[in-house]
Amino acid sequence: MSKDAKKYWEERANDLLLGKQITEVRWLDKKEAEDIGWDSRPVALQLDDGTWIVPMRDDEGNDGGALSISGDIPENEEVLGVF
Repeated sequence: MSKDAKKYWEERANDLLLGKQITEVRWLDKKEAEDIGWDSRPVALQLDDGTWIVPMRDDEGNDGGALSISGDIPENEEVLGVF
């Protein structure tokens, strides 16, 4: 990825995510996953502006993906997997 592309996507990610609050957390239901053509049902996060964040296996959207949660304390690391 070029420096220009990286800069563009960093700015875009900041515009979409920075300062937002999570207002809902749930896993996709079977019908939602089927409608997308996925076998896996990942966790979905809704932000205060109505945006949904749904982890995918890859950037082509080939299936739902797990969400890694980590911080300063290794014991608190979690993986929100798929169903």
